[in-house]
Formats: sequence, structure tokens, C-alpha cells
Amino acid sequence: MRTVSTPLRPAVFLDRDGTINRECHYLQRIDDFELLPGAPEALRKLQAAGFLLVVVTNQSGVARGYFSFETVTEINRHMQAVLAESGVVLDGIYVCPHHPTAGDGPLTRSCTCRKGSPGLLLQAAADLSIDLPRSWMVGDKMSDVDAGRAAGCRSLKIQPENDPETFSVDRGCCFDSLASAARYILDRG
Repeated sequence: MRTVSTPLRPAVFLDRDGTINRECHYLQRIDDFELLPGAPEALRKLQAAGFLLVVVTNQSGVARGYFSFETVTEINRHMQAVLAESGVVLDGIYVCPHHPTAGDGPLTRSCTCRKGSPGLLLQAAADLSIDLPRSWMVGDKMSDVDAGRAAGCRSLKIQPENDPETFSVDRGCCFDSLASAARYILDRG
């Protein structure tokens, strides 16, 4: 008997806070969730071009005891609903609730899912039949870039003008918004 394998598809992995929605110190209330300008349109264009859209997010506020995993799930559902109003369907959302040192409990530990490690991306690739070398990671932190690279993706960093974090990736791989990063991806097929 012959088995048919699922063809691998490219994805755009996306950090959540600071990439899709406005950065909010430990976002824990739906009322504080605000999409960044141009984000829904950028995601819709990527989706139309055939990319899977997968959110990969560190949420150490759970390990720190600031909010529950259920709160993260509620905010993610809200994000999905708001994006759906713009015609965007996320193919997956993967969350790391751990922190290696902060907090007090079973979620305070080193793990392979916390970005800069590639665990969330590798899990999504296995679950969704993602072609990692044809995929991209887009985020606003060096840990996002590092996770994408470690998973074998091409990585782009969103860096607002007031961001003090230095960025040492090849020139042209740092963008002011998800919209400009999406244009870069789409120009490269």
C-alpha cells in the first residue's frame, strides 16, 4: 500500500506582541489589545500568496504569576476574531509560558520552546507540514530572529525607530513594520 505524504508548505512565523499588536507590558486584558497599523492587510497578502500564518509567542507572564494561561488563550482568541474580521485566518498559535529564572513554580525552568530556541517553530512545522527553509520568522526581538535562524528559516526583525536593541543581521533585514516586512517577503516569493 502506498502512502501519500502531505506536501510541505512555506509559513510566516510571527511574534505576537510588538509585531501583530501594539507592545503592552505583559498584555493581560483584551481591552488593551490593539492591532498595529497595516498588520491585517499585511497578513492577508501573505495568506493570499500561499503562506501559512503561525503565531509563536513567549508569554513568561504566566511563569511569573502575572496572569494565567487561560488569559493568554482568551487574548489569542480575541486576536483571531479581530483578524478574521479582516479576512485573516491564523493556521496556528504556539505559546511558551516558561521563564528560565523568573517566577516560582513548574513553569520556571529552561525549555526548548522559549524563543531564541526553535522549539515552537519546530513543533508547528511538524504539526502543519511546514517547509522550514522556505519559511520566514518575523518578530521585534533578537530572540525571534535567533529562533527563526535556529529552525532553519529566514528571519526579519521589526525595529521601530525608538527601539534601543541593536540589530546585527544583514542590512535590509530590519523593517519598521509588519507591512514593510511582508512586502520584502512577497518580493522574494
